[in-house]
Amino acid sequence: MSALAVFGGSFDPPHVGHVLAASWVLCTAAVDRLLVVPAFAHAFGKELAPFEHRRAMCELAFDPLRGVTVSDVEARAGGPSYTVHTLERLRAAHPGATLRLVIGSDLVEQVPTWHEGHRVPELAPLLVVGRGGHVRGTEDVSMPEVSSSEVRRRLAGDEPADALVPRAVLAYAREKGLYRA
Repeated sequence: MSALAVFGGSFDPPHVGHVLAASWVLCTAAVDRLLVVPAFAHAFGKELAPFEHRRAMCELAFDPLRGVTVSDVEARAGGPSYTVHTLERLRAAHPGATLRLVIGSDLVEQVPTWHEGHRVPELAPLLVVGRGGHVRGTEDVSMPEVSSSEVRRRLAGDEPADALVPRAVLAYAREKGLYRA
């Protein structure tokens, strides 16, 4: 039986905090693989860059990490992305696997408020990654305080974002004219 870590998010764009979190999970958690799942459409209607660009940027960002696969499970489902439905689809697609959900410490208390949020930890126990400013305990590691919204703001203002985004993602976003004001 294999263990699969599921790391979902908007990834708009994926940044170094995402890559570091994935690396930390692969190095410290009892998982065999990590599945990166970009949201197809935000559950609360938040506007996102087109899915195909976010998926391509995820491929570029996570490519250096062995054991990571980027999934289009939410795009194949279409519509708004609800974690519980994604986990159900992944459980059906990987019947022998144990699922774990990678989640930032800033989101843990929100899980019960999500669509059928009470079922999320039942389908995939949480793997909590400390996020800067939201460390939950002395055992948590804290990733740098990087946010996609800050990256988008910098790119829109033509400000440097080199330390926040993998080089390949930054080149792709600039080449495609993403996040321009």
